[in-house]
Amino acid sequence: MVKLVLLHKADSIYEDEPDVVYDFPRTYLKAVEAAVGDWVVYYEPVKAGPRGYFAVAKIERVIPKPGVEGRFLAMIEPGSFLPFDREVPRLIHGRPLETSLSEPDGTPKRGGAVQLAVRRLPEADFARIINLGLPQDLERIEAARYDPRPAEFAEAADVFHRPVVERLMRRPYRDVAFRRKVREAYSYRCAMSGLMLRNGGGRPEVQAAHIRPVEQQGSDSVRNGLALSGTLHWMFDRGLISVADDCRTILVSRNKVPGDVVDRLIRPGGELCLPKDPQNTPHPENLRWHRENVFGQIVETGPTPWG
Repeated sequence: MVKLVLLHKADSIYEDEPDVVYDFPRTYLKAVEAAVGDWVVYYEPVKAGPRGYFAVAKIERVIPKPGVEGRFLAMIEPGSFLPFDREVPRLIHGRPLETSLSEPDGTPKRGGAVQLAVRRLPEADFARIINLGLPQDLERIEAARYDPRPAEFAEAADVFHRPVVERLMRRPYRDVAFRRKVREAYSYRCAMSGLMLRNGGGRPEVQAAHIRPVEQQGSDSVRNGLALSGTLHWMFDRGLISVADDCRTILVSRNKVPGDVVDRLIRPGGELCLPKDPQNTPHPENLRWHRENVFGQIVETGPTPWG
């Protein structure tokens, strides 16, 4: 097994869904097959957008692309995709993070390997990029974000440096990374109420909801997330609300949710507040899964937040 960098362009002819599948030509088949069972880092070149290295995932298997000669699909292992907390540039202080893209003196190479859509990534380079994009102490950074501890306490607390791959698979770490990216994408505003509430210390009230739960093969992509207030998150998870196939209209189980509750909780017009960046809008397939598998189907036997 080997680790790879996979080039991704949002406007490419290749039909990539980074958290689900990577579409590539036969040229790279052997390289991608060698990476089955191992991790890859996604990279968006500067000419296509500003993101640089932006996410990590694990390849589960490779299959021929149905109906397209000479094209293949790398299927991403469910639950492995994770967007970076901080997007990482290809060059830092003028030097590439990938050793294969460096001249002996450390300056960037031109042409050749730089233009490859699939590149082998040594373990040391992989760890360096991951640590820049997903810091070791991300959980502590988030915990102290709105409730800073005294400086002397913070300095005394050592970060437990877990191996990179172990950290990538830890659910608590992934939950923090997902929450930070989803809330940021929605500018800390609830997608359904339109409200942006903060407590006295500045902590956002809004939560990050998975549209398709991780245990149901949902991913930690921002496109599988919605920023929701606590009550609306509870309602969404229990199938009392969902989103229509236009990816904008909020659906309400009217026989279970009183009309006055809808009027208080859902923004006028009944449409989602969407992220400014179209790349972060909810994926239609995730919303379809929620409508078909959750909306109107979960019986709630306990008390309701408005009861």
